[in-house]
Amino acid sequence: MKKLAVLKFFKNWKKWHLLQVLVLTVLIMILSFFGLLYYLSKDADISELKNELPQPTVFYDVNGEVASKVSANKNEGVSIKEVPDSMKNAIIAIEDHRFYQHSGVDLIGTSRALLRDLKAGGMVEGGSTITQQLTKNTILTSEKTLKRKLEEVFLALAVEREYTKQEILQMYLNQIYFGNGAYGIKQAASKYFAKEVKDLTISESALLAGLIKAPSALNPYEHMEKATERRNLVLAKMNEQGFITKQQVEKAKNEKVVLDDKGGDPFRGKFPYYVDQVLDEAIKQYGLSQDELLTGGYQIYTELDPSMQAAMEKTYQNDALFPKGNDRLVQSGGVLVDPKSGGVRALVGGRGDHTFRGYNRASQLKAQPGSSFKPLAVYTPALEDGWKITDMLKDEPMKFGDYEPSNYNHQYEGEVPMYDAVKESKNVSAVWLLNELGIEKGLDAVNRFGMTLDKADRSLSIALGGLHKGVSPIDMAEAFSVFPNNGVRVETHVIKKIIDANGQVVAEWKTKKERVTTKAVTDNMTTMLLGVVEQGTGKAAQIPGRETAGKTGSTQVPIKGINGLKDQWFVGYTPQLVGSFWVGYDKTDAEHYINPTSGTGSAVIFREVMKDALKNSPNQSFHVQHISSLIEKRKKEEEEKNLSNFQKKFNNEVQKWEEKWNKQKEKWDKKNKEKGKGKGKEH
Repeated sequence: MKKLAVLKFFKNWKKWHLLQVLVLTVLIMILSFFGLLYYLSKDADISELKNELPQPTVFYDVNGEVASKVSANKNEGVSIKEVPDSMKNAIIAIEDHRFYQHSGVDLIGTSRALLRDLKAGGMVEGGSTITQQLTKNTILTSEKTLKRKLEEVFLALAVEREYTKQEILQMYLNQIYFGNGAYGIKQAASKYFAKEVKDLTISESALLAGLIKAPSALNPYEHMEKATERRNLVLAKMNEQGFITKQQVEKAKNEKVVLDDKGGDPFRGKFPYYVDQVLDEAIKQYGLSQDELLTGGYQIYTELDPSMQAAMEKTYQNDALFPKGNDRLVQSGGVLVDPKSGGVRALVGGRGDHTFRGYNRASQLKAQPGSSFKPLAVYTPALEDGWKITDMLKDEPMKFGDYEPSNYNHQYEGEVPMYDAVKESKNVSAVWLLNELGIEKGLDAVNRFGMTLDKADRSLSIALGGLHKGVSPIDMAEAFSVFPNNGVRVETHVIKKIIDANGQVVAEWKTKKERVTTKAVTDNMTTMLLGVVEQGTGKAAQIPGRETAGKTGSTQVPIKGINGLKDQWFVGYTPQLVGSFWVGYDKTDAEHYINPTSGTGSAVIFREVMKDALKNSPNQSFHVQHISSLIEKRKKEEEEKNLSNFQKKFNNEVQKWEEKWNKQKEKWDKKNKEKGKGKGKEH
């Protein structure tokens, strides 16, 4: 019996010893494996992981208020200092309760996960730490393979050597997906509770932490019961690990979940065309790159007036104001500018879907301005040269060498006063006047208005806007701003200053002014351009109750046999605001051109935009003469002249009759005398 017991003990001892040796061997192998991993992880590349808070570039309007935001990142980061303990503890409790103990890889948790994976014959158990999840989300793919798992381990160890626990937790919270389109804790707090992260309660923190495992399946907007159950599990884990008391657990469980999605950041992506222009100016004038502007957290102070921009965008949504397109959208670009500062108050670069930094017709368009160019190339230099707005200009068919311009309606009056030539947009009169002045004076004036022409433009056709390359609405707005600004041109711009993430001013606008002409000249130009809107070709641009000056412009389709417009312009102004608008197809051909119809087009768009943009602005006057008084004066002069001519004619006729009568009377007297003599002889 004793012998059997000894043998049994010896047998069991051998078995236990063998088991101990086996366990020890396995542990040594695991430790060696992880030691090797730790050693090899020294060369792991974690350069893609940056401990930066993703911050959007913020755009401020002319009043210093936030107007828009853009970012290359899908989320916006917050500092770990702004995250409440309840949120940090909830994440740790449910996702990685040994976070503060391990060095990136939890040996116990990973070993357990590996054993389950081996037993299942595949990768089914995560076993990832917060650090591993961070590397998976930022550097690796989410595929479940042994190779990817090993890479994850390498990277996690490297990350823990490079960053502190708080830095890792900060990066994790700003990168993790919480479902419902919310990337990062800032978006999650906004999407689910319409709150800032710092204001999250214990209950809200637990609910958000619970979503990480299965964001779609646990989305409280669709699966409130499941989300609440998961929240309660997180609260229990927090209690188990000593983060909160039982009383706090009960209070949090009893807190009603009130969901509130404020729809994300209301400023993100707002005013896209204006933002495009700001980015373009920052890149071209101040040397910043697009990548810097989208990731650097800059603050850009602009000249934007949000109410004017909103008015402009609203108008551009009204399809009834634009000519109907033939299977393609009739396009347009427009801009509003403060003539005193040169600040662009509003800008829209197209109709239809917006493409980020795509074709901006307000600033990148190059189109012939047609008759809207006449005030710049012809009438301003003429006034400077001593011509008066009442001087008579020729208006009859004529040729200038090989160039034979014609009036748009092919009607001629022989001669017309200058203000009438402007009002009715007489083409021949403009070309004749430029020819009288000399092309050089026209080119010089255009250059002073801020436009650079090339050698191909050295011809009389510039009188009618026949330019080789063309101009954009912003070019024309800057030029026309000279008229309400008493002859001074201020360069247009959208940026006031740019401040980087460190609070340093990296760019600042310096006002660039140039005296183009005199106030006397601009007053006379305004008188004539008021006439265009009040009585001439620009009547459609009239803004009720406001003095408005401006000039129409159009170019014909350059295809034989087609009577239509390629480009349609209206550039106009009130004393405090300049508006410039182009309408046309991006590509004009035999099937795509404008047939003008009443109630649509550039002048109508100008009127609608300006009417809304100025609704909160005082009504101001130019304090200049209106052509109605000149027309009245000329009418009287014509009447007097006609009356005078009639009187002269009448007097001449009377004189003729008097002469005839006197002659006749003389004849009769003579005859009577002769008769009297005859009678005397007979006696």
